Amino acid sequence: MRWTGQALSSEAPAALPGLARLSNLVRSVQTPEFAGITFHEVLAKSALNHVPGTSKSLPFAWTVNPYRGCSHACVYCFARPTHGYLDLDAGDDFDRQIIVKVNVGEVLAKELGKKSWGHHPVALGTNTDPYQRAEGRYALMPSIIRSLAESGTPFSILTKGSLMRRDLDLIADASRVVPVSLAMSIAIYDDELQQSMEPGTPSTKARLATVTAVREKGLDCQVFLMPVLPFLTDTVEHLEHAVSLAAEAGASSVVYSALYLKPGVREWYTGWLQREHPELVAPYAKLYSRGSYAPKEYRDWLADRIRPIVRRHGVGSGRLSRATGGVLPPGADDGVLQWGSFAGGAQEDGQVDGAAVPALLPAGQPTLF
Repeated sequence: MRWTGQALSSEAPAALPGLARLSNLVRSVQTPEFAGITFHEVLAKSALNHVPGTSKSLPFAWTVNPYRGCSHACVYCFARPTHGYLDLDAGDDFDRQIIVKVNVGEVLAKELGKKSWGHHPVALGTNTDPYQRAEGRYALMPSIIRSLAESGTPFSILTKGSLMRRDLDLIADASRVVPVSLAMSIAIYDDELQQSMEPGTPSTKARLATVTAVREKGLDCQVFLMPVLPFLTDTVEHLEHAVSLAAEAGASSVVYSALYLKPGVREWYTGWLQREHPELVAPYAKLYSRGSYAPKEYRDWLADRIRPIVRRHGVGSGRLSRATGGVLPPGADDGVLQWGSFAGGAQEDGQVDGAAVPALLPAGQPTLF
């Protein structure tokens, strides 16, 4: 189906009112290939986003987000509230109203070519996934990767998308001229639960195969066992299964954190619990009664449970790289920071504290466009 025939007027119902703020909206597109999803194509005015409130302790201060909203539709996604800037909701709209910066590669190349650019590490995948399904149609990442590499800019990629395999030759070439960190997010190792909570993502099997493909290219690949979901994926059995599969796939390291439920995400997640696991609504309300983070007691309990498993499977723990803003494998050294050393307290073995994760992510609307 030709996408040019699927364009909608910006006045159409699918082009929601908040999109009127986007003076750079080119068109809105629907296609049977992505049933129920509307893509709003925009001309980005900038590609590099500066993360506010950064300091010398933060491993990256710049991000690139080619998409806004995410068809992966993970019920726990921390980025959901960012859709509010366009009067789109954090629930269904986040999953189905996707902003696409169709010129992001061209704009990025110009920004990286300025004499003022300091070649700081750039992180991809800190907000919405750069390898979500639409990337198969828009192919924005190759130009982004080329622009970063050709400008001598280190970068990291965190994704749930098996589509990253398409660009592995390009990424491997880039790694010969700039530091590169890659990580695959795989939180759930129960197929039925994964499809319920992450309906738009590749399967766990496909993501593990992508980890293997990355390693076969001679690159490191971390597995982010994040978030660990209380009462759902924090059993010894699930954690053992998860870490063993990650190790078998060749993961350079495994990092983890407990679920973070900030306002806007909590409501959507609770709605899923009410439908799928009503018996857990009360336990979750109690566990998160003090705020968005799982309490320290739970995080300590989780660490005691998972650390022996990680050690036993020999995947070690990841550390933050100053060179790329991503995660280094065990034993590497480039002036690294331990996870959790700057938000939520230091963590033994460099594991991710649940309170540390949000500090790594863009905060505030200006960083997203």
